[in-house]
Amino acid sequence: MKVLIAYATTEGQTRKIVRYVAEWLTTKGHSVELWPVAEGDDLDIAGFDRAVLAGSVHIGRFQRELELFAAKNRASLDQLETLFLAVSLAAAGDDPNDWAGLEDIVAKFSSKTGWTPKRVEHVAGAFRFTQYDFFRSWAMRWIAAQKDHEVDPNADKEYTDWKALADTLADWIGA
Repeated sequence: MKVLIAYATTEGQTRKIVRYVAEWLTTKGHSVELWPVAEGDDLDIAGFDRAVLAGSVHIGRFQRELELFAAKNRASLDQLETLFLAVSLAAAGDDPNDWAGLEDIVAKFSSKTGWTPKRVEHVAGAFRFTQYDFFRSWAMRWIAAQKDHEVDPNADKEYTDWKALADTLADWIGA
């Protein structure tokens, strides 16, 4: 099976996640093309059997280039089995309000783009303190404190559950 993985990343965790997805699919015998949507949109989706789109939530929305990619390619994406990986720190917690907010963000993404993924999975992201400037670091520490997360402002902290992601992929691909 030929699988497209189109993604947008801000601090690199989504890129790490899609690389894992690509490696997992490849080890199961599938052909994979990783496509960072920020690099252009001249991709012919018609040659793929399935597609994974992935992006991360920042300030209540996904990356603009992911929105543009999904909107431009919605008709082709609708012809495929699709999996949308919505990466966020909120997915690391169990606050019902956060989860309702995540569902709302995905719904707004679908409304904006005209594309509704066949399957959505929320994947916990990471704090990337080594990549933040002073102000972003301060804001992220404040967010962590609001959720009672202990973080070291000099080190990254990853929340992605790799086993759960592998289980999701196995279910989605039918492996």
